[in-house]
Amino acid sequence: MSHTVKDKTKLLARVRRIKGQAEAVERALEAEIGCTDVLMLVASMRGAINGLTAELMEDHIRHHVVDPAREPDPERAKGAAELIEVVRTYLK
Repeated sequence: MSHTVKDKTKLLARVRRIKGQAEAVERALEAEIGCTDVLMLVASMRGAINGLTAELMEDHIRHHVVDPAREPDPERAKGAAELIEVVRTYLK
């Protein structure tokens, strides 16, 4: 079973929130609201996309590369944990 299938409900909930944010941007543009407000909506949507991307990348690293919690080699475990942290930080 794929790890994305295991976390399917949680991931789909995130995607649905992003969809709602995209619809809010569409409504804002149709209503011709100020550009500052539209930019704020887009920024929140970008943050949500980055959060989803970070979660998917972290799961991929843990399931297909190396899981720091299960890696017997302390150096590899440390490297994997650092990579996960860099991904999270970069995508904030």
